[in-house]
Amino acid sequence: MNGVRKKSRLDEVVEESLQAAALWDEVKDRLNASALGLSGGQQQRLCIARTIAVKPEVILMDEPCSALDPIATARIEDLMQDLKSEYTIVIVTHNMQQAARVSDRTAFFATEVSSENDRRTGVLVEYDFTEKIFSAPSDPRTENYITGRFG
Repeated sequence: MNGVRKKSRLDEVVEESLQAAALWDEVKDRLNASALGLSGGQQQRLCIARTIAVKPEVILMDEPCSALDPIATARIEDLMQDLKSEYTIVIVTHNMQQAARVSDRTAFFATEVSSENDRRTGVLVEYDFTEKIFSAPSDPRTENYITGRFG
């Protein structure tokens, strides 16, 4: 409800958010039903609707399509394309094809392990425009990961 005081305004925010998440037409007649009855893709779009309802500056999506079929994945990716004109979207994914399809810029991180105490530290290996990362990466670790030589 995040500060929305009037029920009429709340109803407006719900409808706007569900429409923006490409879900309104599918759920408008069952708004009081449990979300557990929705498909996995619909549940994911509902999570996105809940996020955009509060108008954040940045949306973090951690493996947004990891448990979805190709059709639901395409709908989420289309939604990301639509939303990126209004929001900064950060996607964490191990799906290189998805990263290449939906991102404008890509960062590749790796883990370094200390030989002294087995401590693991995440390090930024490379960050650039997605097209460059996927066609001509600067670091061999990036190329090895993208081409499937490790990971």
